[in-house]
Amino acid sequence: MTKQQHGSLHNSMLISMPQLDDEPFHRSLIYICEHNEQGAMGLIINHETEVVFADILPQLNISEDLATNLELPIFTGGPVKPEHGFVLHTPLANKQWQSSIQVATDLCLTTSVDVIDDIAHDAGPEHNLIALGYAGWGPGQLENEIANNAWICCPYDADIMFNTPPNKRFDAAARLLGIDMNLISTQVGHG
Repeated sequence: MTKQQHGSLHNSMLISMPQLDDEPFHRSLIYICEHNEQGAMGLIINHETEVVFADILPQLNISEDLATNLELPIFTGGPVKPEHGFVLHTPLANKQWQSSIQVATDLCLTTSVDVIDDIAHDAGPEHNLIALGYAGWGPGQLENEIANNAWICCPYDADIMFNTPPNKRFDAAARLLGIDMNLISTQVGHG
């Protein structure tokens, strides 16, 4: 799916509001991979785990010989299926990975090990973000959370996802909307 559906938050980012203080959603920035009448799925793109790329290679039977990017961070993608890996990445001309789906014009989501092997050996996509687990919402759940001021939505920005340091992504996304998150109260009210 590459086309924005009417009313869909697909290919946008969610910024958690201050009152959403439970882990892993406190100060989280989530890229929405899919949003339709069945619900929504996204990946937290600003919370690094203590695990680095080198730590996951042996578990995937990928040789560390000649491997690069060994200190590449691994992100907490969300609380659902944390044992599953997801890779958000830019497309690579003339290259398709086994389970790769295009989620936007310039962004793919892959769950197969072949992309990890290629990233390890400098044959992968130019930009990538590896996450464990995902954030998921049932039908209408995300819309209700937004209506209750748990999230604000902003446009997807590749520069924030791939070029901004992870600890600065949350505030950078808020600045896209002209918001300083440090000035927002944790108290919510409907006027």
